[in-house]
Amino acid sequence: MRAASELTEERSAAPGLGFPTLAGPATSPLGWPGIDAVSRETVIEDAEPRPPATADEPEAFAQVPEVVTPTARTGATEDDRIPTTTVPPAPADRGDTTPEEHPTPVDDDVAERAQIAAAMPGADHHTPLAAAVAEDARKRITLAGRSVPRPDRTRVLTVANQKGGVGKTTTTVNIAAALAQAGSTVLVIDLDPQGNASTALGIEHHAEVPSVYDVLVEGTAIADVVQTCPDIARLWCVPATIDLAGAEIELVSLVARETRLEKAVHAFVDEREAAGERIDYVLIDCPPSLGLLTVNAFVAASEVFIPIQCEYYALEGLSQLLKNIELIRNHLNKKLHVSTILLTMYDGRTRLSAQVADEVREHFPDQTLRASVPRSVRISEAPSHGQTVMTYDPNSSGALSYLEAAVELAERGVATRRTSEESA
Repeated sequence: MRAASELTEERSAAPGLGFPTLAGPATSPLGWPGIDAVSRETVIEDAEPRPPATADEPEAFAQVPEVVTPTARTGATEDDRIPTTTVPPAPADRGDTTPEEHPTPVDDDVAERAQIAAAMPGADHHTPLAAAVAEDARKRITLAGRSVPRPDRTRVLTVANQKGGVGKTTTTVNIAAALAQAGSTVLVIDLDPQGNASTALGIEHHAEVPSVYDVLVEGTAIADVVQTCPDIARLWCVPATIDLAGAEIELVSLVARETRLEKAVHAFVDEREAAGERIDYVLIDCPPSLGLLTVNAFVAASEVFIPIQCEYYALEGLSQLLKNIELIRNHLNKKLHVSTILLTMYDGRTRLSAQVADEVREHFPDQTLRASVPRSVRISEAPSHGQTVMTYDPNSSGALSYLEAAVELAERGVATRRTSEESA
């Protein structure tokens, strides 16, 4: 047997052999006793398995798990092993430490949970949840039984954004449902081959059902394919079937391929007005692309309604969408303009949503609605029941937000018309 100091001198004298030295500072950077202060005069023996705890062994070592330190791995005596405690003991009183003085991790866990519970904020007006509840209550009070002013002529809006997943279909069906519940007559044209708008409105759209495909390719009148929404009065829908997926190719060879939807919509609107049942709003749900289907929607409409998800990618694609709208206006439809922008999937807990909202409102102050639609589970659940959120859960935050947006959309249209008349 040799003392630790002798072994240290030998290893220090042989650099390049890669042996670690045992000499070190009296205290480690973490506050633990240094190896040199603990084991300078310790006799090093061959490491042996630790025997079971005996009555002579200190109680702290019998109850508390041990930490395998470099000293223990080199075969130091059991008195030099450091017990696991919440506060590391000083070198002078390591042998006299008891579990009562330094509680075990189990006791610490209970104390930590108590501290966390005491630190939890109360449900006052400063918490986000309380603020959201107060905002929903305000909307219920101000929007309960609200009717919207009817436009003096039919407004045709194309709900478009070439980026997928921003809430085009959800916005189309819920704005349409909110307007219909508020007293307007609304027609929804499902121009997306997926047919999700038809599903949300409870409209049949399997392969054998006459659909917007027949209107575009075969020249069928909208009156022959339109269906009534079973849940909401004054809400009609032209469904989309899977046949519409091939319409992009078939339209290429047809005459006046960009204006086929425009002629059908205007014919149906004139027919209903002649019958004394004027259509107040026509909302066209577009696919997430800028192909011939979307071009037909742009030519048929006079307004563009853009839902923007409160994330960076949605902003990135907005410039390209605006360029295509400008091309359509210059060559096919001079009346086309962006009239409405709605912020969707807004999360007030994140800075990103607030930054996107601020940037959109800065660049489009006149088009962006004050209302925004938050992320809502109820909005996502409603289509699985063949309903919009307006009928599925009319008191949810999502339904109230869409109702607020619909009221603002209707009032802005009336205000814009009056301003244009006064300027003329």
